[in-house]
Amino acid sequence: MNQTDTSKFPRYDKLITDARVHSSLYTDEKVFEDELNKIFRMGWVFICHDSEIPNAGDFVRRNVGREPVFAIRSRDGEISVIVNRCAHRGNIICQEDKGNTKALVCQYHGWAYDTKGALVDVPYPGGFKGDFSCHGLERLPLVDSYQGFVFASFNENAPPLLNHLGRATELIDRAVEMSPVGRIRLSGGWVRHQLNCNWKMLPENDTDGYHVNFVHPSFAQAIRSNYDEAVLDDEEGLKSLAKDWGNGHTELFFSPSYTRPLEWFGCAEDRHPAYTKALLAAYGEEKGGRILRDGPPHAVIFPNLFLGEMNIVRFEPVAPGVCLHVHTPMYLEGVEDDVNKRILRQSEGALGPTAFLLADDCVIAERAQNALQGKGRWLDLSRGAEREVVADDGVISSHLTDETPNRGFWRHYRSVMHPGAPTSGVSAVA
Repeated sequence: MNQTDTSKFPRYDKLITDARVHSSLYTDEKVFEDELNKIFRMGWVFICHDSEIPNAGDFVRRNVGREPVFAIRSRDGEISVIVNRCAHRGNIICQEDKGNTKALVCQYHGWAYDTKGALVDVPYPGGFKGDFSCHGLERLPLVDSYQGFVFASFNENAPPLLNHLGRATELIDRAVEMSPVGRIRLSGGWVRHQLNCNWKMLPENDTDGYHVNFVHPSFAQAIRSNYDEAVLDDEEGLKSLAKDWGNGHTELFFSPSYTRPLEWFGCAEDRHPAYTKALLAAYGEEKGGRILRDGPPHAVIFPNLFLGEMNIVRFEPVAPGVCLHVHTPMYLEGVEDDVNKRILRQSEGALGPTAFLLADDCVIAERAQNALQGKGRWLDLSRGAEREVVADDGVISSHLTDETPNRGFWRHYRSVMHPGAPTSGVSAVA
């Protein structure tokens, strides 16, 4: 574990209350560097899905904060997450974003490693007197997965992955259960967008139901979608909910607004009868019918994974005012090709380079980042705190337009950045 001088960092308990946060949290370089350590190095971070590396020797490149890493599957099936840096002179080992290899060879001096990062060969060995066992690639000490979603941590003392996920395992389950065989596949390729804003604006915005009517009205006017309710109905008519699942995991729960199966898919159930039949056969009439009606989750898994309905999104911090939004369609196993083709078309329409939603969100986020420069100020997060409802399982729900997810995100953020701060409970207006 890194030993860090905490005296040089802000007092997060003074910058985050239950009703507001300070704008310096989006702009301060010290805050950003502290986040890279406490959140992205010491905590669990989503890396990839195991469907991206199904065969021995398959690898994909990723970043954990600023650390370049790659995930690779060895011959025994184990997935390792390895720092993408040669143990000799620090050159990048994996040059491609994805591929398959029997050995990892540095292009600088030819040092070779096996698929678990162990050093196996050094050119001109007469000049090297070191111990091969002490010169392997750095492997992240914790790697674990849930429903195929692979997470990793630099911190060998981090709590188990299931502790980190908490009740949000239900959100991942709901995503996977969109497939009649309980498997998703991320094979569509990743689309990368750079946003000139702080990375925290991405998880905040993705479970913010208050902005839809003002930022995305053209989308609802052009396309029939699950967002119509948030644009077309008044406050009393909105049935969808905003949720805080704990541990920084948040959701916009659209299911209460759906009145028929596959409405979330923008069609009727007779459009894809084989898919409907397969889900009912796999899960039974009651659960299968519920899946067809409720649709996939729209939820953030803290800190960097967004289950964007039929999309999977990674958030990557680059600098205080720069981040990456990286997305791919969430294909389903066990379905006909026309279902996955529709998923791809919807992904292009929502998040692609010429899409409706992401372009709008990019503009709003960058405007916000520009507005927060200069003298610090307080940002209000109190909307709807008085009408939150806590379920028996601890999940907090409120009106779609309430800032319950934002408060949940910041409450957990505060507990990570300032250990000892409260982590749960209904937010109170200060």
